[in-house]
Amino acid sequence: MNITRRDALGAFSLFTTTAVGATAFGSTAWAWDGPLVDLIRGGEDFAIALDAYIYGYPLVTMELTKRVMTNVAKPEGTRAPQGQVIKLRAYPDATFRDVTAPNADTLYTTSFFDVGDEPWVLSIPDMKGRYFLLPFLSGWTDVFEVPGTRTTGTQAQTFLITGPNWSGTVPAGMSQLKAPTSIVWLLGRIYCTGTPEDYAAVHALQDQFKLQPLSTYGKDYVPPAGKVDPSIDMKTSVRDQVNDLSSVEYFTLLAQLLKRNPPSAADAPALEKFARIGLIPGQDFDPKFVESRWEAHLPKLAQSRILLHFMSRDGDMSRVNGWTYTTKAGVYGTNYLQRALVTYIGLGANRPQDAIYPTSIKPSLLTSYEGTNKYTMRFEKGQLPPVKGFWSLTMYDEDMFFVANPINRYSMSIRTNPKFEDDGSLVIYIQNESPGAGKEANWLPAPKGKFSLMLRLYWPDESQPSIIDGSWVIPPVKRI
Repeated sequence: MNITRRDALGAFSLFTTTAVGATAFGSTAWAWDGPLVDLIRGGEDFAIALDAYIYGYPLVTMELTKRVMTNVAKPEGTRAPQGQVIKLRAYPDATFRDVTAPNADTLYTTSFFDVGDEPWVLSIPDMKGRYFLLPFLSGWTDVFEVPGTRTTGTQAQTFLITGPNWSGTVPAGMSQLKAPTSIVWLLGRIYCTGTPEDYAAVHALQDQFKLQPLSTYGKDYVPPAGKVDPSIDMKTSVRDQVNDLSSVEYFTLLAQLLKRNPPSAADAPALEKFARIGLIPGQDFDPKFVESRWEAHLPKLAQSRILLHFMSRDGDMSRVNGWTYTTKAGVYGTNYLQRALVTYIGLGANRPQDAIYPTSIKPSLLTSYEGTNKYTMRFEKGQLPPVKGFWSLTMYDEDMFFVANPINRYSMSIRTNPKFEDDGSLVIYIQNESPGAGKEANWLPAPKGKFSLMLRLYWPDESQPSIIDGSWVIPPVKRI
């Protein structure tokens, strides 16, 4: 899920007209009839509820994402029943709307499963030297383990994923991965060049992935069919579903989720505060704790606070040449606001050692990217993104989805075979219309309207220069 200019500006507008107060804009009458006064009257309880909303945003989002992605009878495209593996067979195209900011570099191999009752076993084949990573996310969106080329190598491996209360014996030949919550999201990615031959090679690897409960290991296991719940909204985006929950609905669901997805020990001080508004792990939420005078304002104000963190100086973001990125993702500790922000703008983000995602939603503070203009991005000789995995530059529309175009190209990278300049530099042409046959190999097609860009760096090289310590600087996108 990714932020758009409309999100950011809307957040800024809402926050300034509610948190700053309308009297600053010459409308005293409005001020005494608006959310600012509701906040003041609510006092400390409102502030605690605001913090509790931000604290729980990742867990609620993960639950609704799981519901949508598992609400099928059998694996179909980007969805599969809980406990079954989703095997994407081709890169998403411009019709894909399940998750914002999809990539066109790896084939996802993913699954939601629940380890609250018993452990699960994942067996993977020999990946034959191919780059891959298998991040396991908790219900709080922390990447608690990440097997793959960088960390465990590419040989055949078997993992035992255990829940927060499991204390059994790990069978021989298995590596234990300890999940801190019952909800587990395997968000695996396997690199693929996109040719028919390489698609076939990756498909063969995907088909050898086996996921099953520990009690069935060693047996001829056939996963049961999924149960389709017609009450689950399969059309509205998950982000909108979460954001549209009322305060009572939100905290009621959060309290239920806390029963099987325990907070960490480091959360104790926050939970002590949250008890004042009736949010207590292991207990149902009592709606009486939600003040009627600020119930309607709380979700929007909390969402605005999350988005303002993206723009604020304390937002754990680096900004350079029109690009914004963070090296604080995947593991959050008690940085609840950062955790909620990454959930909002990029659910499923990796640890920085595995991937960093610089994003440019506008070339400068005063202008936006427009497909009616023409832009270039130049990497000087020897200054391509320093990675041990791969890099790519992806085009998105203003809602962070792929852009339909005549050459079906959604990203640029070395695998798309661009042409280098005589001086060794690489120039990418970013525009709506073709730059001409001689330059089309370097063309990243843009929509006619607004757009955003994302630069993916998988397995960033930590030797200098490196994006992790800021010694490698992303070049700007310049309007011609």
